[in-house]
Amino acid sequence: MKSLLLILLMLFPFFASENHKVKMRWSETKKLTWNDFKGTPSGSNDYVASTNSGISFSYSYRTRNGETKFDYTVQSNFYPELSWYRPTLVSDYILQHEQTHFDISELFARMLRKQLAQLDAAAADKETVDALYQQIELARREMQYQYDRESEHSKNKEVELQWRAYIANELQAYARWK
Repeated sequence: MKSLLLILLMLFPFFASENHKVKMRWSETKKLTWNDFKGTPSGSNDYVASTNSGISFSYSYRTRNGETKFDYTVQSNFYPELSWYRPTLVSDYILQHEQTHFDISELFARMLRKQLAQLDAAAADKETVDALYQQIELARREMQYQYDRESEHSKNKEVELQWRAYIANELQAYARWK
């Protein structure tokens, strides 16, 4: 009986790395608070807050008696030590903008879970899974940038509210892959 076990842990969060052990998993019931932001403000004074979030995943597969078993875990994480805010400039409105960045990461975690669930276990080799992750991660990063660009980093309230509604609807559409 030949058994093959491959475990791969990949972390490609939005400007973060696995070296930062402190992380919070996305939750429907626990939303971000300013107390969750532990980092030191950096960058332009035009920005009043920054959320670092991303997707981590691991997977394994093994073949036993001619049957391949494929298991995976996908998480959306927030990295408090890499997330920051300028206390005198923030508001609940800005906090919701930052929460939406985290929600976007959760949306793409669900998309990845869906793609992995649809993957034939026999086809779940390293190259296929890595390519799938890279595709999802590229789209996630682009949406993060697009959200900031279109909402003008929350300054365009009408567009900001449209984005929030869109992300909430998409999370609902992918609810099966929580």
